[in-house]
Amino acid sequence: MLENTLPQLEQLIEDIIAKNNQLKNQVAELEQQKSLLLDENETLQLEALDGEEKQKQTNNVLTSLLGKLQSVEEVN
Repeated sequence: MLENTLPQLEQLIEDIIAKNNQLKNQVAELEQQKSLLLDENETLQLEALDGEEKQKQTNNVLTSLLGKLQSVEEVN
């Protein structure tokens, strides 16, 4: 019985070590993906803030132009 158990145990340990190495590689890949996604997220947030700022500026210009048009109509 011991003759069969020891090789089985050795095989199980080798399988566990192989699986552990595979999982370590997956973790490393996921960490890299996470880093890339965090960078992309930060870029998208900055772009969104920039877009909001441009939208506010455009709105201010349009409001100013509308005010000028209304004042010209009131004079005429």
